[in-house]
Amino acid sequence: MDKAAAAPYKPLMTTKAVHIIGAGMAGSEAAWQLAQAGVPVALHEMRPVRMTEAHQTQNCAELVCSNSFRSDDAEHNAVGLLHEEMRRADSLIMAAADRHKVPAGAALAVDRDAFSEMVTKTLHEHPRITIERGEVAGLPPAEWDSVIIATGPLTSPALTAAVLELTNEQSLAFFDAIAPIVFKDSIDMDKAWFQSRYDKPGPGGTGKDYINCGFDDKEDYYAFIDALISGEKTEFKDWEKDTPYFEGCLPIEVMAERGRDTLRFGPMKPVGLTSPHMDRRPWAVVQLRQDNALGTLYNIVGFQTKLKYGEQQRIFKMIPGLENAEFARLGGIHRNTFLNSPKLMDETLRLKAMPRLRFAGQITGCEGYVESAAVGLMTGRFAAAEALGRDISTPPVTTAMGALLNHITTGADAETFQPMNVNFGLFPPVDEAALLQPGKKKVDSKDRKRAYTARALQDFDGWINALKRAA
Repeated sequence: MDKAAAAPYKPLMTTKAVHIIGAGMAGSEAAWQLAQAGVPVALHEMRPVRMTEAHQTQNCAELVCSNSFRSDDAEHNAVGLLHEEMRRADSLIMAAADRHKVPAGAALAVDRDAFSEMVTKTLHEHPRITIERGEVAGLPPAEWDSVIIATGPLTSPALTAAVLELTNEQSLAFFDAIAPIVFKDSIDMDKAWFQSRYDKPGPGGTGKDYINCGFDDKEDYYAFIDALISGEKTEFKDWEKDTPYFEGCLPIEVMAERGRDTLRFGPMKPVGLTSPHMDRRPWAVVQLRQDNALGTLYNIVGFQTKLKYGEQQRIFKMIPGLENAEFARLGGIHRNTFLNSPKLMDETLRLKAMPRLRFAGQITGCEGYVESAAVGLMTGRFAAAEALGRDISTPPVTTAMGALLNHITTGADAETFQPMNVNFGLFPPVDEAALLQPGKKKVDSKDRKRAYTARALQDFDGWINALKRAA
């Protein structure tokens, strides 16, 4: 049995339920943290009564875009560090991800269906959690004196309008694009090959975890780029046309428009890859990552797109090895919304204009599955402490969670606030002088990253252990 699912429940310490709106990554994690602390939870999810443009199921924590949680390297990577902190905080999301991981090089990727089914089953079976299906339209009822709004980037229009009216804010929004998924058996392996970049294995991987499709001829590559740029795109509605993209999730054709070599120095870079079908390094490489545990589906890495469906099939079949590709899902695009959190929320994620409301997940302006779940974890713990009459303790800013929390509450400039993935740029600097090796003028990047992660885990353990002693 999974560690999170088997964790002993604390005795019920309060009979007043905390209401959570939204059972995505953040809402599911917040519900778990509250219930494990002995606080009853009413988890409200509008699906399947009302579906969104991006979701396919009614499951909790459904992954609507990539199936990757990105790097699992807790020593040199900020998101890998965040994974480890969440594991140490008894994260349900990380327990489900670890249980249902699929090979993905140095990344942690999951079987999306098995992952969300485990989260849904665990929450349904928890004696402290009640899941209620249906939309919460507008502001939550006044009698709900503790509410976590974790409705994500696809918050219903009625709730969005109510929150914006309450805060006197205009909606901030960006577009988030979805990459296509290909049936593995339709990929021509006489042209494609298995390899991770630099042959690096990751959790559950072997070093040969990606399917690679290489452009040997630069003319073929440039013909592909020209097709991306000229291909027919989705037409946006008038109210969507001025919405900016999030830089970390640009559509492939938008990147192509920035220069014909942009992609071969970005998601199509050939470094660290050697084709057995060519006598030299490919000019550019498209990578596909396993999308389910059976290994029957692969998603095209970095190929988020707003191309129309017919154009996607025509243009993506120009990729060597994908000439006869069959698509399980084509790419799409949807509009995301988020709040100006540094202006509107306090350091424990409460809305300043109405402190009974907390926010969690992507609606706060964090970006990424893991970041959303981590903010849900923190929000759940803050709400639990409040419900139990305890002092609220926030994680140190030297930790991945603390750095992320600081960015979306007090650390970012409210005038220029944009969604952000966790990264070492959000952390307080380490002592560079102490890291400098004799005879060198600059600190080695790996030494610097190890210093960040070692300090973070030491400080995180101190924080989480203090919370355990206080419980």
